[in-house]
Order: sequence, then C-alpha cells, then structure tokens
Amino acid sequence: MRIASLYRLLTATVFGAATVMTAQAAEPLKIGLVLPMSGQFATYGKEISNGIKLYLAKNGDTVAGRKVELIIKDDAPGTAGDVSKRLAQELLVKDKVDILAGFALTPSAAAVAPLATEAKKPMVIMNAATSALTTRSPNIVRTSFTLPQNTAPIAIWAAKNGIRKAYTVVVDYSPGHDSEAQFTKTFTAGGGEVIGGVRVPIKTTDFSPYLEKIKEAKPDAVFIFVPAGELAVSFMKGFQERGLGKVGIKIIGPGDLTDEESLDAIGDAAVGIINSFHYAPGHKSPENKAFTEAYSKAYPGDRVNFMAVGGYDGMHLISEVLKKTGGNTDPDKFVEAARGMKWVSPRGPVFIDPATRDIVQTIYIRKVEKVNGKLQNVEFDQIAEFKDPGK
Repeated sequence: MRIASLYRLLTATVFGAATVMTAQAAEPLKIGLVLPMSGQFATYGKEISNGIKLYLAKNGDTVAGRKVELIIKDDAPGTAGDVSKRLAQELLVKDKVDILAGFALTPSAAAVAPLATEAKKPMVIMNAATSALTTRSPNIVRTSFTLPQNTAPIAIWAAKNGIRKAYTVVVDYSPGHDSEAQFTKTFTAGGGEVIGGVRVPIKTTDFSPYLEKIKEAKPDAVFIFVPAGELAVSFMKGFQERGLGKVGIKIIGPGDLTDEESLDAIGDAAVGIINSFHYAPGHKSPENKAFTEAYSKAYPGDRVNFMAVGGYDGMHLISEVLKKTGGNTDPDKFVEAARGMKWVSPRGPVFIDPATRDIVQTIYIRKVEKVNGKLQNVEFDQIAEFKDPGK
C-alpha cells in the first residue's frame, strides 16, 4: 500500500511539474515596440514594423515554443524622450512585455534605456544610431548601425578623391553631433580641411540661410547628415534652387540623405550624389533578392529601405537568441547569447560585436543613378567588417 501511494504521489508530482512547464512554454512572447507610427517620422515606424512582420511571416510566428505577440506604442514624433519613456513604462507594467524593441530615433532609445536596466528586460535597437546608446544599458543590443560607422567611409573616400575643402551641415542632436565629429576627424586625418559648419534644428523646413553661407564659403563639397525623409527633401530642394551644384559644390554624406523613401520626392537632383551606407535595395545577393521580392509582395507600392532591414534583422536576432536560451528572456542570458552572433542579412554578412553589442557590417560607397528609369543607390566600393569607430 505504501509503495502504491508513493507511486501515485510521484506520478502526480511529475505530471504537475510537466503541466507547469508546458504552460510556461506556451506563454506568448510579448515584444513591446516603441515606434513613431504617425507624424513627421511615421515612415520610420512603418518600415521597421513591416520588417519585423515580414520576418515572422517568412519564418513563423512561434519562437522557441512561444507565440510572438507584438504590442506597438506610437511615440510620435519619436524625438520626445518623455513620451517614449511613458509608453515603455506602460509596456512593462500594464502589458508585461518580455522584450523592448524598435526605437527609431536616439531620444527615444536614450530615454528608455534606464528602464530596460531597472526592469531587467532585453532591449533591441532597430534604428536609433547615436554611438553611445549601447553604453546606456547592459541589456541593449543594436541591429541597425551607428552614424560614425556610416560616416567614416565617406570621409575616407572624399579625402582620396580630390575633395580638399568641406563644409558640414548636420541636425542639432546626438546623431548629428556624432556624424559631424567623425567626419571632421576622418577627413582631416586624410588631408582634408573643414572650412565651416552649421547645426540645424530637427524641425527645420527652410535651409536657405544655411545654403547661402555654404555658397559664400565655396567648399569643394558639403557634407550633410539629416534624418531620412522630409528634411532630406527640403535640403535638396533648396540646394538645387540656389544653384550650388552649378558652381561645382558636390554633396556627400551618409546614405540617410538618399534613402529610397526620399529619392522619388527629391527627383533627378539626387543623381550623382556619393554616399556611404550599410544597405541599398539594389545590393546584389541571393538573400537581398529574396528579401526585396518578399517585401514588394507583402507591401506593394512601398520602397524597401534600411529601416525595414533593421526591423527584419532585429527580429532575426531575437528569434535566434531565444533558440539558444530555450525561450528564456533573462537579459543576462539574452545578451550573452547575442554576443558574437553571425548571420547573412539582406545587407550582407553581419555579426554582433561581443565587446560593444553593436553590429559589425560592410559599409558600401554608393552613387545615385537612374537605373531603368528609377533612381537608385548603386554600390561601387566597400569596407568589409567595419566596426563603429565612435567607441
């Protein structure tokens, strides 16, 4: 009788434990996305979320036995850190998310980083590009790029290709400061001279006063960083209207200026611009061909761009990390599994730097050309395995 009773007790205990483990495994994987889905930077949120959804549609919406649940909070305009912080708090307290992700712009990511540390949650940055962001929390991993990483190569190219004097125009917030500092450092090290510069407000719509200063300074080229979208279009419109190109001033910069979402609006004025960037839809590889075809099918009428790739790769990283951890989202285990992770992205081979938790990738030198009647960034040179030089 005692043996039978003990058997029943052991069976019940094992069955109960198995039931609890099954229930835990079946809990959804809640990913809280903080993204601007309306306002000036709405295309950022749309592209990043499209990339995430495309990855799930292709690879399945269950990761390590847990069904993925996306909860999106609109932190428009994306530049107000207090808004992003409040929404992230809602995701953590009310929605009880397992992972924080998204973050289109630096103020958003910077404001939320301390919450990720305090709440002990992994945080995956899919676009925001200030170099120092990964130092704001040990729980951050970034799958996009940094501004110094995309800036140094164009400075190297310019110094080697007859550009001796440059004038800088950057948006007056952290990514702009990063880009300005890196360009100046790398360009002057290559023998170039920065003869002037200006920082413009992020809400600038009229670049006329700045363009007049550039024209008077007579540089060989103007180096510009503005976020992709409306600001890029406004700058190019003013540059053309004031005839700076006609007096021989070239435009160089990171590829935000000639983002595919902006090219049609800029028009033929963009032809000939040399820029450096980590992704172009025309990148020739089997992975990118499959990605761009799937994107066009899923989102007809939209031009795929670097933000979609940041979201796609961000979801790839989350998925592969959780396969390693068995679905466990403990931040220490998550980050450790992410360190050194390698894969072939639509942009090319990438890996996560074990030391900085930033992405290491190929940076391409591109020129805007018209290909079959369509404006495109065409790659003609590259620097492989380029780390963020900002750290």
